[in-house]
Amino acid sequence: MQATNKITPFLWYNDNLEEALEVYGSIFKNFEIKSKDANNGKLFTAVVVIEGQELMMLNWDGPFQFNQSISFFIKCETQEEVDYYWDSLLADGGKESQCGWLFDKFGLSWQVVPNILGELMGNPDREKANRVMQAMMKMVKLDVAALKKAAE
Repeated sequence: MQATNKITPFLWYNDNLEEALEVYGSIFKNFEIKSKDANNGKLFTAVVVIEGQELMMLNWDGPFQFNQSISFFIKCETQEEVDYYWDSLLADGGKESQCGWLFDKFGLSWQVVPNILGELMGNPDREKANRVMQAMMKMVKLDVAALKKAAE
């Protein structure tokens, strides 16, 4: 797995990076730890590649917390894939938000989105696209069948 992006997101985990690596490694099929560095025998940084996206991660107890102004967008082909990522990322302490957004147990924000949403919202028939938008705005986890029904 080779990441080729010039820009790499840098994530600060509040003294729970080791656990985050275990959790993400269990959820994502394409997960690789490229490097880990220790400071005084404790994990300090890690570079990982998740589904082709390289991330630099810091393990440091500090005042900063993740918030939803930054999130990771997971493109899903099917409802089953949406359900898998949704349930996996919520496990053990995650929190639902709305419109396909959630926070994992570490407070990192994710958007779990079926690809069909973009197609339906991009429909040249603006009435159909608007119905899809209105349906999505009422959802917590996105529902492919309900989005398609809204477009009909």
